[in-house]
Amino acid sequence: MVEVSPIRTPEQIAASTQRESGFTLLELMIVMVVIGLLAAIAIPSYTNNVRNAKEAVLKEDLHTLRGAIDAYTVDKQKAPQTLDDLVQGGYLKVMPMDPFTRRTDTWVPAQSDSLSSMDQTQAGIDDVHSGAQLNGSDGTSYSSW
Repeated sequence: MVEVSPIRTPEQIAASTQRESGFTLLELMIVMVVIGLLAAIAIPSYTNNVRNAKEAVLKEDLHTLRGAIDAYTVDKQKAPQTLDDLVQGGYLKVMPMDPFTRRTDTWVPAQSDSLSSMDQTQAGIDDVHSGAQLNGSDGTSYSSW
């Protein structure tokens, strides 16, 4: 004897497929835990890479500013009196932005009373530092770089 399955209505078919589709709470929890673990591994690495990039930008900006100060001093035979003198004299297009303070006016110029060469007639700014009050990855303050 052949068994004949009962005829199902479209509503019964839709109801049975609805019950079978979807994820269980356990499956969703497992996925959330895996995503959380991946985030816990990736976020510290990301923040460390961002910090290293900002430190590299700060070192390059300080190198550029110090080079402009030296070039200004040699060309004009006097040290710049303000950092804005470097921009107005054409030694910098614009004042670079400090990557940690995100401002252009937080650079701390270091004045000196001594002359760096025999041709120099006037003392002024001979060094520059960051105005950031944070410590670098090497433990030293950015303001001492």
